[in-house]
Amino acid sequence: MAKRATGAILAMLAPERGKSGLPLQRQLYESVRTAILSGSLPPGTRLPSTRALAGDWKLGRNTVVGAFEQLVAEGYLESQTGSGTYVSHQLPEEFLQVHRLSREAKLVGTSRQRRSGLSRRGRRIADIRGADDPLRPNAFSPGVPAVDSFPVDTWRRLTSRRIRRISRQLLCYQDPKGYPPLRKALAAYLGTARGVRCDWEQILIVSSSQQALDLSARLLLDPGDSVWIEEPGYTGARGALIAAGADLAPIPVDSQGIKVDRGIRQAPDARLVYITPSHQYPLGATLNLPRRMALLEWASRSGAWILEDDYDSEYRYAERPLSSLQGLDETGCVIYIGTFSKVLFPSLRLAYMVVPPDLVDAFQRARNLNDGHSPSLAQSVLTDFIEEGHFTAHLRRMRNLYHERQEALVQAAERRLKGMLDVQRSPCGMHVTGILADGHDDVRLSRDAAAQGVDAAPLSFTYLREPTKRGFILGYCCVPRDEIERGVETMARILDAAGMLE
Repeated sequence: MAKRATGAILAMLAPERGKSGLPLQRQLYESVRTAILSGSLPPGTRLPSTRALAGDWKLGRNTVVGAFEQLVAEGYLESQTGSGTYVSHQLPEEFLQVHRLSREAKLVGTSRQRRSGLSRRGRRIADIRGADDPLRPNAFSPGVPAVDSFPVDTWRRLTSRRIRRISRQLLCYQDPKGYPPLRKALAAYLGTARGVRCDWEQILIVSSSQQALDLSARLLLDPGDSVWIEEPGYTGARGALIAAGADLAPIPVDSQGIKVDRGIRQAPDARLVYITPSHQYPLGATLNLPRRMALLEWASRSGAWILEDDYDSEYRYAERPLSSLQGLDETGCVIYIGTFSKVLFPSLRLAYMVVPPDLVDAFQRARNLNDGHSPSLAQSVLTDFIEEGHFTAHLRRMRNLYHERQEALVQAAERRLKGMLDVQRSPCGMHVTGILADGHDDVRLSRDAAAQGVDAAPLSFTYLREPTKRGFILGYCCVPRDEIERGVETMARILDAAGMLE
């Protein structure tokens, strides 16, 4: 015999106006669903009519009917013509255990079991430290531009104009290589500003420099291939290379950049080199000309590829930006990567790569299989932003602003952190590196700083082997001057509490 829902249970399920901010129909749906899954309303329980419930709960009948129809559609309730509405008999047994583990505990346990099911490569990727970027900028988030100084009104105007004139063609699937007018505008800019030698057909628009690294690694490497990486170096590149099954060969850097002669001795048969020659990440060195030429000569002779990540070289303060390594390449071994996320704003999700002519078709097909193409509207707006001169004007303004903010950070560090953290000026880029005295744990100190709202990324995370230096990667671009002062004061308190002056 079917059981009737008790008055006490139904009273408990009554929704309350304004209590949770959810619509009454949604409240009712969720409360009945929860009661069914917890066992408070067992299978076969007959519920009162929607008319009766609407009267008891002082709700519109349509509200109750809407909630019950959703529950019937999802299989929690059964509606029997001429008989009434019942809790379904077909619910999985595991959902009806009153004393089951909490959903959170089950999820944690399941995640731990599945963790052991990762591939060896997957475990290496998951174990990369420092790969998480902040969702919002703090002092001193590295690599985050000054979005507070971006010309939003100009971007809004250009976007509105494009939307008013948008064609059906722009709404369709596009060339995986990217919007042709943008690629042409980029070719002209890169040739003038960065010394990149290319035809616009060699340029691919991608969603991020990380996607460019991932595509390059998967297309150019087989599992077990040896790859040079800078030590210390960018963890995002490390992740893309590990995902391709590469055997990483960490090559140390000094004040002149990566030690090319060391790389040739350590991994002479390397298939690929990942490098940040204009502004080494994270230590900031510029690869000198003799090493550039030696690297290109070795790569040409050995048949290796070079991934040149030019992530922030637009921001050079003492002189004009250096020419790219790609511009010196005579044999087509360099793939050049740049991004708009750091130059304009992170959520734009547009970057680019310049590939040798004989690789264009392969990269086009790989991009098409990956995610098709980047959003066409954003590409068209960016084209206007470049062609109308807003891009170069924005770069000029940001160079001045970032130079001022770097100087403010260095001066504040000299006043408050002297003897605890050595922060040196950099002639370019969006971050500086602060070096701690030997023996101090930058990871623990970074966690202490994060607890007080300061993002001081630990330098040790950028090493694949045992770190030879410990300290912090300090971004300044997204930090106004007063916040720089407060951030440095916070760092001073943390380092002082850790006994740095003893």
